[in-house]
Amino acid sequence: MAKPVIGIIGNSHVINERYPVQSVGVSNIEAVADLTGAIPLMVPALPKVGAVSDLIEVCDGFVFTGGRPNVHPSHYGHEPTEKHGAFDPDRDAVTLPLIRECIARGVPIFGICRGFQEFNVAFGGTLHPEIREIPGRMNHRMPPDGTLEQQFELRHLVSLSDGGAFHRLLGAREVLVNSLHGQGILDKGPRIVIEGFAPDETPEAIVVEDAPGFAMAVQWHPEWNAVNDPVSRPLFQAFGAAVTGYAAH
Repeated sequence: MAKPVIGIIGNSHVINERYPVQSVGVSNIEAVADLTGAIPLMVPALPKVGAVSDLIEVCDGFVFTGGRPNVHPSHYGHEPTEKHGAFDPDRDAVTLPLIRECIARGVPIFGICRGFQEFNVAFGGTLHPEIREIPGRMNHRMPPDGTLEQQFELRHLVSLSDGGAFHRLLGAREVLVNSLHGQGILDKGPRIVIEGFAPDETPEAIVVEDAPGFAMAVQWHPEWNAVNDPVSRPLFQAFGAAVTGYAAH
């Protein structure tokens, strides 16, 4: 039996200030290849790649990766400001309808950082462009200096809902995670269930209510050192098992 295929959503970049490209971080590819039992396949975040239904025919599951550009606030009824930073309307056009259709069909999906935020927006939620400016919140942004290892090091605990999907999967009520994001959930969407919070009450782990398939997302970056991390490894393994099951049926 052929291995299932997991589509990894790409991000737009510009090389030498002139040449546009689509790319996926190597850590995302390695996490899928090493832990899910599936073939990783980059899906360019460009609407012309194909209809949502075409992508679902090719892939048995999707990873919605992190990315520097933010979801455009027009998708949740807010006006853009300088604090929102850069945008990628092409990615918005691919990911938001793809998330909704995957949920409707039971296609397994896993959201990471921006992908976490896309889950919320896809189901009617809103985002705050600078959560560190909310009274009582900490700075969740990536440290500006240091090595990659230092920037992705574990930084804070996440408290998980008792008996929730994350608690059952990880076997713990608290987990230690990294933190590399500026914006975050302001108001959750009607079908979004928040199962994990940082110490400052910033949402960190969500599931989609009544989703027929795997539909989990985290605000941190589990793809970094995923094979060796006790939190990342079971997340990707459970996602892989869901993808394998979906592909088989």
